[in-house]
Amino acid sequence: EVQLQASGGGLVQTGGSLRLSCVASGFTFEDYAIGWFRQAPGKEREGIACISSSDGSTFINYSVKDRMSISEDDARETVYLQMNRLKPEDTAVYYCTARKGRPQATVLAGCPSRVMDNWGKGTLVTVSS
Repeated sequence: EVQLQASGGGLVQTGGSLRLSCVASGFTFEDYAIGWFRQAPGKEREGIACISSSDGSTFINYSVKDRMSISEDDARETVYLQMNRLKPEDTAVYYCTARKGRPQATVLAGCPSRVMDNWGKGTLVTVSS
């Protein structure tokens, strides 16, 4: 069974940093594209970043690429989302997601939500002004 466990959310002041972690289990890590989405109250879900576990290629949403980065630790089967210079508009529930197969092509396409077939429970990030 595929499981994605997100953690690392919390309350932070504007300008602060957080690192979210997504621990993956139940599947062969290198066969997947793993990504981060977020959903703020009253807004649509938004893709933030994703990474191909097969070759390390990444996609970062243009709106956050100067503040956020994605990385992975293959040994720990964990994907991280480093978030810096946080703003109140970053407040949202952040979800970890994964897609089996074609990880490089999935990342190249920006990991659209319609193809991501495994979703974990989210972790709440609140940025105070």
